[in-house]
Amino acid sequence: MQKKSVWMSGMLVLTLALVGCGGDSSDNPADAASLKVTPELETESPSNASELPQPVRQIMTLGNRQSESRLVDVMADDGRQWQPYERAPEFTHMVALDDQTITMSDGTKLFVKVAVPGFGEGEAASGSFPVVLTQTSYNTSLGQYVQQIGGANEFLVKRGYAHVVVDVRGTGNSGGNWAAFDEREQQDYLEVLNWVVDQDWAQDRIGLEGISYLGITAVLTAQHNHPAVKAAFPIVPIGDGYRDIVFTGGNVNATFIPLWLGMVTGFGLIPAEMAAVDPEAFMKAIPERILGALTGFQVPTIVKALTGEPETAYDGDFWAIRSPLEGVDKINVPTFIVGGLFDLFQRSEPLWFEQLNGRVDTKLLIGPWDHIGAAGVGFMGGEEADQHGVPDLDTLRLQWFDEYVLELDTGVQNQPDVTQYVLGLDEYDTTSHWPHPDMQAERFYLSPAENFVGGGVGQMQSQAPADAGKAVVFQHPLNGLCSSSLDQWTAGLGGMLPLPCVQDNSLAELAAAKYELQAGENGLYLNGPMQADLWVSTTAQDVQVSVRLDIVNPNGTTTPVTNGLMTAGLNSVDETRSRFVNGEMIQPWHTFRLDDVQPYEYGEVRKVSVEIFASSAYVAPGSSLRVSVNTSNIAQGLPPLLTALNSLLGAMTLHTGPETPSSVVLPVVPSAKLDAMQVP
Repeated sequence: MQKKSVWMSGMLVLTLALVGCGGDSSDNPADAASLKVTPELETESPSNASELPQPVRQIMTLGNRQSESRLVDVMADDGRQWQPYERAPEFTHMVALDDQTITMSDGTKLFVKVAVPGFGEGEAASGSFPVVLTQTSYNTSLGQYVQQIGGANEFLVKRGYAHVVVDVRGTGNSGGNWAAFDEREQQDYLEVLNWVVDQDWAQDRIGLEGISYLGITAVLTAQHNHPAVKAAFPIVPIGDGYRDIVFTGGNVNATFIPLWLGMVTGFGLIPAEMAAVDPEAFMKAIPERILGALTGFQVPTIVKALTGEPETAYDGDFWAIRSPLEGVDKINVPTFIVGGLFDLFQRSEPLWFEQLNGRVDTKLLIGPWDHIGAAGVGFMGGEEADQHGVPDLDTLRLQWFDEYVLELDTGVQNQPDVTQYVLGLDEYDTTSHWPHPDMQAERFYLSPAENFVGGGVGQMQSQAPADAGKAVVFQHPLNGLCSSSLDQWTAGLGGMLPLPCVQDNSLAELAAAKYELQAGENGLYLNGPMQADLWVSTTAQDVQVSVRLDIVNPNGTTTPVTNGLMTAGLNSVDETRSRFVNGEMIQPWHTFRLDDVQPYEYGEVRKVSVEIFASSAYVAPGSSLRVSVNTSNIAQGLPPLLTALNSLLGAMTLHTGPETPSSVVLPVVPSAKLDAMQVP
């Protein structure tokens, strides 16, 4: 590969930090000299199938050569445990076609890179191929170095797929102005599909895939119901633009969102390859990008969010367009969702499975990752995956597309429907559904410590305490500055800091009101969404209520589990959209409408329902579950300016007792359900 310029090297450093270390998905095919290519991929049953090693599922035929596609069991004899899927590469090379542009219906030109299978450097195989489509905002020029952000996948291409990667409008080498998933961009997705199926090298069989932004474009593209789209494999996709991250609990994310907007803008200012394809467009691109960022979308969006401008600070049409779960009913293709327990979109990833399951074939895999961890090609591929028996990402994606795009019999239906990493157990658990089919909502009431001022820890119990109690927590915006939230809500960048407080929340919880629940002799297994119903008052006009859950280990350290954040003045709950399990609300749906804002009155004690994002954790005997309540979580979100001013210099009082029964609703699953994973 030719030596690249200095600016490219500098940008790659930032890219690698933001998306994780890339891996090499290339490999060597079987004897390439004996391969013969035919225009179409066909499958047939071999005459000597009985002589092949078991369990052989399918024989693929490319020309006159057969390669075994098999499932190898690496765990128990249980057919629902994970089995890696194997299919050898049939081509020796991934060949890049000439860069080109696609003209949209409004005249805007989108830049596209295409890679097809081949047998030598620059020697593309003849014929047409099934297609993998990826649409990115991170510049395909960088994607050729860091595949996760928008490069062709060599692992797939060598197995017979063409891979198309497109810069969405206003980013990378494409023309136009960027506005992050707006209606015009979503219209482009359909027009790109129409272009793909018209190409000589493309069959009308397409799989959609991508990570983060690229995964979001995949689910939005699937909603067009184009007949050529056969499957989707989104990795860490957002579901609800407002609730997942940008305005969690009514608080704007001031850590990741500005960084992300700046990254897309910065990568869009280096459209080097556009100069060769369309010199005139290149000359216009830089000033257009700068002007668009300053006056169009990026800077105005940040300013509106921080100042509390209603269009962005409250839920409405702006966010509905950018919340793909709103259109989930339009998806009619098999979809494999990959998520992370500490991902930016932790909240919605299991909801995707729940909404799709039963309508289309769906799988869910949730690992112990933050956003960067989920973005790396090796996030399941190295020793960790081998230890846990979960196939690597390339294998999972290949099996999914082979089954639904190529229509091979890969045995994918025999793979577990839901696979979740269990914190505290440090192992994966598989089940048939999410939420866990054996989950029950159990309410635990907060009972105050005898000496809260002295740092005492209260208890969690099944009955409301007989006596009233209070815990006073002073309001300031810097709580959580060094905590597990810094890692999660910076997409994993915070976890790179050599600070113990990023992995252990003890420091962040020093001034919080804390309550603990002993695990008991059988341990405590939690799996699903959670909710805190807290009775609070404040000497200010509003307050941000932050709730953390941690495992307190026998040595006193903590293992972070999950968290929630809610501005009390926005505590308007739509029960028709909230989740109830065995009579208990366990996942509130807040409306976040301007008309529903309820400022505090002096002396008012109000119940605030805090959505705590879903997780899966096992608290072992000898350990305890800690719930801590504080008045901010700066890493997760800050209130807009006016709300922040209303919350300053106050003190929040958390009330407990029979008249103000502050409590937490937990998703409890019998620990016996973890026997297959060898619970200690």
